[in-house]
Amino acid sequence: MLVESAGGPHIHWSDGGTPRVLVLGHHDTVFPLGTLARRPFLVEDGRATGPRVFDMLGGLVQAIHGLAALEDRSGVEILVTADEEVGSPFSRALIEERALACGAVLVAEGAADGGAVKTGRKGCGTFEVSVAGRASHAGLEPDAGVNALVEAAHQVLDIAALARPEIGTTVTPTVASAGTLDNVVPARATVVVDVRVESAAEKERVESAFAALTPHLDEAVITVEGSVGRPPMPESAAAGLFAVARQLLPGLEGRAVGGGSDGNFTAALGVPTLDGLGAVGGGAHADHEYLLVGSMAERARLLAGLVDAIRSA
Repeated sequence: MLVESAGGPHIHWSDGGTPRVLVLGHHDTVFPLGTLARRPFLVEDGRATGPRVFDMLGGLVQAIHGLAALEDRSGVEILVTADEEVGSPFSRALIEERALACGAVLVAEGAADGGAVKTGRKGCGTFEVSVAGRASHAGLEPDAGVNALVEAAHQVLDIAALARPEIGTTVTPTVASAGTLDNVVPARATVVVDVRVESAAEKERVESAFAALTPHLDEAVITVEGSVGRPPMPESAAAGLFAVARQLLPGLEGRAVGGGSDGNFTAALGVPTLDGLGAVGGGAHADHEYLLVGSMAERARLLAGLVDAIRSA
């Protein structure tokens, strides 16, 4: 059935029975309208290419075919959300509700490099730091203004210093804007920052540090919005399901990765969660995005086998 939300329609399916397994995915994308006309879907030399084939339409196709092969689909739910790429603000509550009800989550996101499943993910979030200064004529009286761009430059250095790469914390300023004309001291500036963390303690440290940012220039005012919205997915959440997956597909590898998914939310609740069960390929969000067609049947069987194993446990 469709679950309408302000972020678009979510798709929730169940064949009945006591909830045991939630298969999780999303149908939204980062690509703008018109991308398919410029870069159409194509299968050639064992590769499918085109927007969203890896992230994550291929995984959805595999999940549906894998479940269709089961004689008994009771206890299985599929939830395909509409807002994952923007942080799942309108689906998080539903995701968490169904994950707790089912007790196990299989995420059909694309696999890690080489086809590895994803056994851990960093927590991730976005912050926007806004600087309010005061405009003035850049040539006649530059000192009468408060230069928001100069203040933003100070803040970028302070923000970048929050990173702790040795423990997996990245803090990366990614987008900045300031100013109106070349002869005007800029009155406003903004800096957008991508943050990734591996632990709840680092989440709290980074969020507190952003809240404590202070201006370097007299009369400049700083406003911070944002948070680490997706909590880290600890590898402990995937350990049991990964062991089952390796029995079903010997040689299967697991890997912790930096990107986030809706599996972060379910794992943070303590619900066993295994991610990266979708397409084998690469190039997510890029023009060269692809999946390996020859791996699709095997991945569909893997997901179906996990469903059976969870229900029989």
